[in-house]
Amino acid sequence: MKESTYLKRVAAIHDISGFGKCSLTVALPILSAAGIETSAMPTALLSTHTGGISGFTYLDTTSEMRPFMNHWKSLDIQFDAIYSGFLGSFEQLDIVKDFIDEFRNEGNIVLVDPVMADNGELYKIFTPEFAVGMRDLCRKADIIVPNITEASLLLDRPYRPGVYTQSYIEDMVEGLSRLGPKQIVLTGVYFDDETLGAATYDASTGQVGYTLVPKIPGYYHGTGDVFASALLSGLLNGFSLDKSAGIAVRFTAESINRTYMAGTDIRFGVNFEQSIPSLLKELELV
Repeated sequence: MKESTYLKRVAAIHDISGFGKCSLTVALPILSAAGIETSAMPTALLSTHTGGISGFTYLDTTSEMRPFMNHWKSLDIQFDAIYSGFLGSFEQLDIVKDFIDEFRNEGNIVLVDPVMADNGELYKIFTPEFAVGMRDLCRKADIIVPNITEASLLLDRPYRPGVYTQSYIEDMVEGLSRLGPKQIVLTGVYFDDETLGAATYDASTGQVGYTLVPKIPGYYHGTGDVFASALLSGLLNGFSLDKSAGIAVRFTAESINRTYMAGTDIRFGVNFEQSIPSLLKELELV
């Protein structure tokens, strides 16, 4: 069991849904359980998340983001990581870029999850121009965590459905690193119809790693946020990029499997809560 008297702190810049497990309602409990203080900057307030659910309310909180940033700066708050997810506009992209400039220091991690697309398509609220803006934000990151669709958009390449080859994946992660971030974690990677997982790439070493687990039937909302939050938990607890990705893959897969076995409504997110003990064991916190 690891013991530390230093409490690390993350600035999590995501939307928040009152119901449905994604974004801040995922990031806050996972990071907190991993022993990390998490400060939240909401980019939007929704009654539910948007995946497969209609009639949700949506309140844009762009007008509050700079006041949040300025107040935190006035308090001289320092962050060990800056973690951005769903951003709803070009203005929010610019605010997050300014936030990184204001709060970046020599020791912290900037992790950008470029949430904007999946299954070969941009989310309906975004235009192709938004992908260009997200590319500029990713240039400021140390680590980015795209899925295959988002990676294709960032690279301005046509989306190609799997099954993939290692050469295809490795060309993609190396291309992403040339945008600016030196560490890449690519999700949705599979080389056959039986397994699914993630690839990692560290430009400083040229090392590519893979973690693949048995594929579980169905499409589950919010799993990207579960994965990225667990990944950051690993990194801030001293694990390497490759080991952190492995921890995140297994935690996400266990959470999906719990949901699949229970037969609950997959629109509402995965049961990550009851998988947290497994995460803490892998993080050597219990």
